[in-house]
Amino acid sequence: MALLLLSLLGLLLAWEGGQALVPPSELKQMSAAGSKYIDTEVENAINGVKQMKTLMDKTSKDHQAILHTLEETKRRKEEAVQLAREKEQQLAAKQEVCNETMLALWEECKPCLKHTCMRFYSRTCHSGSGLVGRQLEEFLNHSSPFSIWVNGERIDSLLERDQRQERQFEDLEERFGLLEDGVDDIFQDSTQVYGRMYPFFRAPFGGFREAFRPPVQHVRLPPRSERLSRELHPFFHHPHHGFHRLFQPFFEMTQRMLEEAQGGWEHALGGFAPESRNFSDDRMVCREIRRNSAGCLRMRDECEKCREILSVDCGQTDPAQSQLREQLEDALRLAERFTRRYDDLLRAFQAEMLNTTSLLDQLNRQFGWVSRLANLTQGNDGFLQVTTVLSKAPNLEDPSAPPDTQVTVQLFDSEPLSLTVPGDISWDDPRFMEMVAEQALQHYKQNSIE
Repeated sequence: MALLLLSLLGLLLAWEGGQALVPPSELKQMSAAGSKYIDTEVENAINGVKQMKTLMDKTSKDHQAILHTLEETKRRKEEAVQLAREKEQQLAAKQEVCNETMLALWEECKPCLKHTCMRFYSRTCHSGSGLVGRQLEEFLNHSSPFSIWVNGERIDSLLERDQRQERQFEDLEERFGLLEDGVDDIFQDSTQVYGRMYPFFRAPFGGFREAFRPPVQHVRLPPRSERLSRELHPFFHHPHHGFHRLFQPFFEMTQRMLEEAQGGWEHALGGFAPESRNFSDDRMVCREIRRNSAGCLRMRDECEKCREILSVDCGQTDPAQSQLREQLEDALRLAERFTRRYDDLLRAFQAEMLNTTSLLDQLNRQFGWVSRLANLTQGNDGFLQVTTVLSKAPNLEDPSAPPDTQVTVQLFDSEPLSLTVPGDISWDDPRFMEMVAEQALQHYKQNSIE
């Protein structure tokens, strides 16, 4: 009754703009024809969401494998760092063997080391030179040459990189969890739509929901903080805004950090020729010196007396000390290798997520609109209702051409929409309602992703 009243009202309001072509009795048949087209598109969209879920399940399996590799790499890295620290402590207990020789060199090393470090800092970092200078003076006065002799800053650097890697890993895991939740929400909503369209289907015909039950038990870290969730909170309400943006800014940021960490100390200080350095390396060095004066020890190669400390051989008086130093170097090289390996794994996983989310976004833009129908109640008259069909006024520029047809429809729960069909397609032509339904659905999709 309500539909009939709406149709009659549309006819009365539209008489002034053109001539009514279809009586109310025919509108129901046109609505049924259009709804049949929409039903097919809804089924196609549900199958498209199935592709999204299948892709996400495969990604989750791959993710579990990457987690296992990361865990194993982290374990071996930590074992190597622990071994290096033990060897450093054992060497520290024996440092008095060559103490006199190294102390003499240290007194000549310190002035050069301070001058070299402050010259670099004042030329490159441009801020806080006075404070850094006082901190460095105090650090050197309370330090011993042993820290140079055993390359102690390498262990400090490894520990700092480990903390940074842990933060990056937790951020990455949190974003991956949001991705899984977003795809799962779309999938669950789509299965509700399917269940209402075909409530009596049973296997083997109705195995849709059973086919998509997640086969993977996901390992999920507890949230590290609420910051990321707050930043991406709108994602839960508007998943169509894009999965790709979960990882793109994060990938670019961590890519810069990894490049700085790998390049900053490995080849930024081998001489001060401008052509041997780059801006990202310099920023890394400046931050390190401000945060920890021990960073200046990395410039020891610039001072002759500091280099001589490195070459002091204590093995003549204590052969065990030379063996400990060699074991320390081996452990450090191993720890640094696993640290680089861990960085490579993180970078590879982020790159894979960029590719996966790009594909998910394509599928989501094409099919994700169907999830919006989860809370929609489908009436007996179908998804598409035709309320008026009017012949528009003739084209004054070409009076012989058949006038276009204006059709007013309501699709799903959207507002009534006026569409135009070329005049050479009659309203009783099967192509007519297919064109109307296609235009209406296209308009609905565009509104769904805006």
